[in-house]
Amino acid sequence: MATSIISVVGWHNVGKTTVIERLVAELKRRGLRVATIKHTRGNFALDQPGSDTYRFAQAGSDVVVISGQDQIAFIERRPELMLDEIVARLPQDLDLVIAEGFKRAAAPKIEVLGLEEDERIARPDELLAIISRRAPAGCPADTPCFSPDDIAALADFLRDQGLISR
Repeated sequence: MATSIISVVGWHNVGKTTVIERLVAELKRRGLRVATIKHTRGNFALDQPGSDTYRFAQAGSDVVVISGQDQIAFIERRPELMLDEIVARLPQDLDLVIAEGFKRAAAPKIEVLGLEEDERIARPDELLAIISRRAPAGCPADTPCFSPDDIAALADFLRDQGLISR
């Protein structure tokens, strides 16, 4: 079975990262292997100026890898990849990939709504569920809706949908 991918989308500062953080913790509690992928609009830096890996990158290395006792990190300079291209580079033994953002990617979406937002980002045909503090009153009748405080129910829903195994 191929690794399932979901994308958590929503307007700025509605709590997407908090929902993902809670969902990852719940899935890890269930014994699953999970990857998270964050999309950002701008540039970002993972390396600290002056470190060896920073110096390697500054020298022109296209890929810099740092490997430690129980973790490894790759930093690659290249044009932006699409979500499916990133997922293809991940380990094959993952149970779920959770992306934050990637609103144009062809992946089922969980949309996080703030207290004020009524305009949706996800198209109805790609919307898997909604997370809302106004649940269930602020949710459409045809879309499963969860409170950000009931992540276990969201994980059960993902299991029931066949997106995770436990």
